[in-house]
Amino acid sequence: MHVIFDLFGAGLLSLRLPSVLAMAAAAGGVGLLGLRLAGPRAGMVAGLVFALLPQVQKYAQEGRSYALVCALIAWATCALVANVERGNRWRWTVYGLTLLVACLLHEFAVLALVAHGVTLFVSRPPKGVLRAWSVTAAGVVTGLLPLAVVSAGQSEQVAWIGGPVRPYHLLVAVVVGVACARAPLRGGGPVSPAALAVPMLVLPGALLLTASLVKPLFVDRYVLFSNVGVALLLGAWLDHVRRQPRRSPIVYVAVAAALAALVPPSLELRTPRSRSNDATAVATVVREAGRPGDGLLHLSGRQRILTATHPDDTRLLVDLALARDTVASNTLAGVEFAAPVIAARMKEFDRIVVVRAAGERASGDPREEAKEETLRRHFREDRAVEVNGARVSVHVRRHGDSARAEFLRAPSGSG
Repeated sequence: MHVIFDLFGAGLLSLRLPSVLAMAAAAGGVGLLGLRLAGPRAGMVAGLVFALLPQVQKYAQEGRSYALVCALIAWATCALVANVERGNRWRWTVYGLTLLVACLLHEFAVLALVAHGVTLFVSRPPKGVLRAWSVTAAGVVTGLLPLAVVSAGQSEQVAWIGGPVRPYHLLVAVVVGVACARAPLRGGGPVSPAALAVPMLVLPGALLLTASLVKPLFVDRYVLFSNVGVALLLGAWLDHVRRQPRRSPIVYVAVAAALAALVPPSLELRTPRSRSNDATAVATVVREAGRPGDGLLHLSGRQRILTATHPDDTRLLVDLALARDTVASNTLAGVEFAAPVIAARMKEFDRIVVVRAAGERASGDPREEAKEETLRRHFREDRAVEVNGARVSVHVRRHGDSARAEFLRAPSGSG
């Protein structure tokens, strides 16, 4: 993205267009998979279904890596199917490199490798195919290991995950996909649609949910590529229904209900409310609520990024907890003072603008406890505004609290 920004500027189009193109490429890969596994009509329908899925539409709009990961896994899976039919060293190299790039963009893409292994196990290809896949898989894991070791030291970046985040999308997809897989889906090659799609749909999410029992790691977008599996199963099932001489009315009702269920989320995805937070709106409210010289306090400090989109919105405020900013500390949210220093700095102000991230819970961090305790004892909330992703409130000193007055009366040369 740094290269793209250098070439085309750091605008919204430059930020989001790679995801749009990547998801279009992913839909093409899904269509090709459907063509190879179940015929041209099933492939066409699978590609269209993939593009209609709400999660796919959401991350096609966002400047993140997930659409690129999805596209690379879709095309790596195409390479896998081609290798089962007629593999050679060059084809396996393409498969391995494509999957490795996907894993380097997001480490949990390696879960697709597990799904591919299960697909080969149940499809029972020649031993040469299994041997070639094993060597390639070992190469992918070896290439990923350096990144995994480095990122293990940055696990604080996912410390906000307190439990499975939005697992319902995956659970619905699994139920729908497994139901479709029970139909006698047509397959014309050594790999059946169900043998490829069911492991892709079920295993990555199941493995990540299982790992979350030890350390919470499950977020729905981390296994976005599982949508490749449900799209393939729905495409093959709809093609199977089309070929039936008599179709049950339940089929028409199910299709109509599915389309009706997809329309509201698709429309909502085009609105700011579809985002987990609206950082621009948060910063605007902070600018409107604060006065020059007011204090600024983030609850928690990890969410300082909520007001970092436009630094000018907070330029006239004093960030009371910030010891070193993001550039000086080489961190995403900066480094904060110790708890006693934060409390002392807060008591020097009559007005503090407080930004509380939506859904933020008490972390047990002494700094966060000091912020809460000082606000509770020395300030009262004057007004508050709820915005998408945060609550912005103005706190004023309680009547009779003389700490600020004493500070103002101190001789100018006293420190």
